[in-house]
Amino acid sequence: MSAEATNPATPGPVTGAAARWRARIDLRRLGRAALLGPAARDRLPDAIGHVAEAHRAHHPDADLEPLRRAWVLAESSHRGQMRKSGEPYITHPLAVTLILAELGAETTTLTASLLHDTVEDTEVTLDQVGKEFGAEVRFLVDGVTKLEKVDYGAAAEPETFRKMLVATGNDVRVMSIKLADRLHNMRTLGVMRPEKQARIAKVTRDVLIPLAERLGVQALKTELEDLVFAILHPEEYEHTRELIVDNASRADDPLAEIADEVRSVLREAGIPADVVIRPRHFVSVHRVARKRGRLRGADFGRLLVLVGEDADCYGVLGELHTCMTPVVSEFKDFIAVPKFNLYQSLHTAVARGDGQVVEVLIRTHQMHKVAEAGVVALGNPYASPSDPSEATSATTGAGTDEERVDPTRPGWLSRLLDWQAAAPDADTFWSTLREDLAQDREITVFRPDGGTLGLPEGATCVDAAYAQYGEDAHACLGARVNGRLATLSTVLKDGDTVQLLMGQDPAAEPSKEWLEHAHTPAARIAIRRWIATHPSPETPEEIAERGGTADATAEDVQAGRGDSNPFRAFAAEPPVADTPDSVGRSIAESQASDNPAADRPGAAVALVDQPGATVRLAGCCTPVPPDEITGFAVRGGVVTVHRVECAAVARMKSVGRTEVGVRWGDTAGCRVTLFAESFGRPHLLADLTEAMAGEGAEIVSATVEPPSQQRVRHTYTVQLPDAARLPSLMRAMRNVAGVYDVSRAQTPGA
Repeated sequence: MSAEATNPATPGPVTGAAARWRARIDLRRLGRAALLGPAARDRLPDAIGHVAEAHRAHHPDADLEPLRRAWVLAESSHRGQMRKSGEPYITHPLAVTLILAELGAETTTLTASLLHDTVEDTEVTLDQVGKEFGAEVRFLVDGVTKLEKVDYGAAAEPETFRKMLVATGNDVRVMSIKLADRLHNMRTLGVMRPEKQARIAKVTRDVLIPLAERLGVQALKTELEDLVFAILHPEEYEHTRELIVDNASRADDPLAEIADEVRSVLREAGIPADVVIRPRHFVSVHRVARKRGRLRGADFGRLLVLVGEDADCYGVLGELHTCMTPVVSEFKDFIAVPKFNLYQSLHTAVARGDGQVVEVLIRTHQMHKVAEAGVVALGNPYASPSDPSEATSATTGAGTDEERVDPTRPGWLSRLLDWQAAAPDADTFWSTLREDLAQDREITVFRPDGGTLGLPEGATCVDAAYAQYGEDAHACLGARVNGRLATLSTVLKDGDTVQLLMGQDPAAEPSKEWLEHAHTPAARIAIRRWIATHPSPETPEEIAERGGTADATAEDVQAGRGDSNPFRAFAAEPPVADTPDSVGRSIAESQASDNPAADRPGAAVALVDQPGATVRLAGCCTPVPPDEITGFAVRGGVVTVHRVECAAVARMKSVGRTEVGVRWGDTAGCRVTLFAESFGRPHLLADLTEAMAGEGAEIVSATVEPPSQQRVRHTYTVQLPDAARLPSLMRAMRNVAGVYDVSRAQTPGA
């Protein structure tokens, strides 16, 4: 039974104008007669003549001897085996190899492709493959060989994918073979039971198609999408097929008319270019139909303009925008800023007089090759640029289990490999893999040192921390985004600069709240693993339920233990803000009456040239020597002393208060109110008060507000024996991990 006969996604035969909607390369041509031809050992067997022809089209000087030997081994090993479609089993590795040959894969990949099922389904061993064909082919075959269900049970499929991804991290050609293998299996899936078709199609949709997209293999990705579409959504697929066939039978073709016009414009401009019509595949047509409703002729395809040089791409763009009506909102430059999957092209659109809009893709021939084949077009990443014949020299002598660094490995694959190693079991890996692959857009953020981090769209500072520091990110305290302080929940945008503020405590703990903001698998797995190995202490409610006591000692509170809110012990009503109508007896004055600094030994003393007056330091700005100060007389013969830059000074002047001259006396002690801004973390209060005590500060009062968006605000009134020690005290407080700012009090409500 042929592939077409068993493929539910293959449209019925079309003729005439509809023929142009067929794929440019028909990968399904594979006759049974080719399999029955003579197989003389001194020449390339007739059965793989199609493969040789396609291979030589991309690599004219390729040595076909490895292919001949691989065919002989594969054909003899699979002889007698049949596919469920009724064909000889050898048709499958042959078809997979043809797919890769059409995409331009090099000889080593094709050799491994012919042998990719021998170790799994025949008596051939990996050692035999390695001895006969070398370490490279052995590695590729091993990478795509499935794990046995008898050994892994239900975990066989996810663990096979895990093994394959690890191998892909060392050599991306492993995934190239797997994608071609799945494509041919999907083409012939019609012989399977409907439920098995659906199961395979869902895995293809959730895992293989996103991987094909990320590796840039668009030629495989689009056909896989159509095959999955036909199986999982047969009615919508059939409706879309009818739309395509009906449009193909139309007498007029707006795409052909615009293509002729574009050719004429470029010919007059002297720009050599090929202008071809690129029909949309089924899923693309379906998406456009859902977006726009009724489809018009130009909606069924795009124009592709192929030129020789990068500069010609922009020349074509200029001519089109000059001679036709451009749709400016449709312009995208993926040449200057390539996609993360290597894709490069200029996208634009031009409008016809009748209102139809035609999308135009502009790229070089080399860009087109990469756009279609992705990593397959890169060839062997280990080949010497000057001597391709030494393709395997980098690893021929290495053991097959040794890690090999692939220079073509993309950043997203490196991140995937990092988190998969931390996945505790197959189920977690499988579900997380699907979630990760569903994030199909990537952003780049910059580090202050000039490095970059690649993250999925929607990633937060939490994700950036774990991407940069791994599990050391548990000690992250906060971040600056584009120079401004930001919470760890801040969503990052493409091009942001992120500075992560890290603590020095090796026993630092991540917050459970971070899970709500973690977007990447690496961050979620690391946080969940820490939580699983560090059970939370019982809450007061849980303690009460088991008949215990929920009281915590003073030492527990100071250390941040025994309470879900370690700041509650210090919580107090925040100071009431001053208002204009209260200036007659301002809060600054009332606070001054509560802070008689002059009554305490060693306190800073301000002197006033006003007989009988009592001097008090204002609590709103807590002046200390050598601050520049001024005073105001209030009721009861009291003069309040403020820093000249205090906001209360301007308010009192505005209502006509008269300033009184004041100056500092000889005593050096002072009382001052400080504000500290910090990120919340366990034991912060203990560390902060210890640092203050180390500078000789006596805490008179403290207010710590409950955390808000991971930030905590502290207010401390402290007594210092010497005002000159204030700068040192503020530096010591800033040096506490988690504290990002310390300032003097300015106004009552500051």
